[in-house]
Amino acid sequence: MAVLGAVAFMAQLDFFVVNVALDGIGQSFPGTSVAGVSWILSAYAIVFAAVLVPAGRIADHRGRKKMLLSGVALFTLTSAVAAAAPSLGVLVGARALQAVGAAMIVPTSLGLLYPSFPKRQHTLVVGLWAGVGAIAASAGPPVGGLLVTLDWRWIFLINVPVGIATLVAGALLLPEVRQPRGAAVPDAASALALLLAVSLLVLATVQGPGWGWTDLRTVALFAAAALAAAATVERTLRAKAPVIEKQLFAARQFTAATAALFLFSAGFAIVLLSTALFMQEVWHFSPLRAGVSIAPAPLTSIAFAMNAGPIQHRLGRTAPAVTGTLAMALAAGYWIAAVHTTPDYWGGMFPGLILVGLAGGLTQAPLFAAAGTLAPERATTGSAVLNMSRQIGSAVGVALLVALTPQATTTGFDHAWSVQAGAGIAAAGALLALGPRHTP
Repeated sequence: MAVLGAVAFMAQLDFFVVNVALDGIGQSFPGTSVAGVSWILSAYAIVFAAVLVPAGRIADHRGRKKMLLSGVALFTLTSAVAAAAPSLGVLVGARALQAVGAAMIVPTSLGLLYPSFPKRQHTLVVGLWAGVGAIAASAGPPVGGLLVTLDWRWIFLINVPVGIATLVAGALLLPEVRQPRGAAVPDAASALALLLAVSLLVLATVQGPGWGWTDLRTVALFAAAALAAAATVERTLRAKAPVIEKQLFAARQFTAATAALFLFSAGFAIVLLSTALFMQEVWHFSPLRAGVSIAPAPLTSIAFAMNAGPIQHRLGRTAPAVTGTLAMALAAGYWIAAVHTTPDYWGGMFPGLILVGLAGGLTQAPLFAAAGTLAPERATTGSAVLNMSRQIGSAVGVALLVALTPQATTTGFDHAWSVQAGAGIAAAGALLALGPRHTP
């Protein structure tokens, strides 16, 4: 549990930890533009989202332990390269390869939980695993704020000892799990189509605010993504062993979780980036002060994530997830009403952060636990689909925030928080419409 939780935390933390370090990174490479520096985030987001499902499918076929340890090794090595990067180009390239390693780690770590524990403990351990992911997302800005006061390179360097330790422990402790010999190899055409669909969609979403949503390049990327998505669906329906099997979505609970994770993650990405930006750009907090100020959210997430198993046993999966998504919406409404240009952390930002922590701790564990409703041989692929949905949602959320806040004004952030509220309400609606009718 410690090994699988640690590697999942490390891989997911790096998606959010860089947010508060972009200014410092830009100052280290004179002459770079804001658009150029933003590729440190964009490269990770695009590659991570695109590689998740193919990596999960290959892990089921070739061996989950082998895929996980290979991912940890790649992630650790590229973290060291990023920490020592002499130029922005090297840093962006290292981040893209780091994302490949993360995509090999995250779904495979969940896929290894099921065979490592008896079935009666699955709710507990999946709840802990998903809680770790929620904490990693919420802890990104505070951890980044603390490390950037030393040097932004520590954000990447700190992964190296953790990666080496988990690589050794994983080799000794983890079981190997793979499909039986003779199982069909995943269809290459469907894997390529999915890779293109996701990467083009996320690229268009990331570049849209800068290029303009009606710019020919943006429209062309969205059109190409739609064609690739259509090809993916066609292969899913017709191929012998598609990378995303249609049987995954025969389970209503898995379908509901996939839709809800996309919507919730879009809103949650707005939460994580908007709070850090607002406190730095409107209230003029330092990166360290902004990072520490966000800390109540991950601390609250920890409290609920540690109790995810008992909560699900008592209430089922739908009720906690709906409560969490609505808490995120309520936080947005509170900030719109209470947060103004004049700094007022305790009366303005703090109560919403507690609600956000509740949302992260309650929502993600039951949604990721939906992978446990699938057949054991599809657990890793199902986890990859859920993670892909989350990453695409996060990319959409960040793009919407950037588009709505071209200048650091309270009006722009109010619009972004309105989108956050809408995403929370829509996620709750998806869960209620598609989720199980009866509490387990």
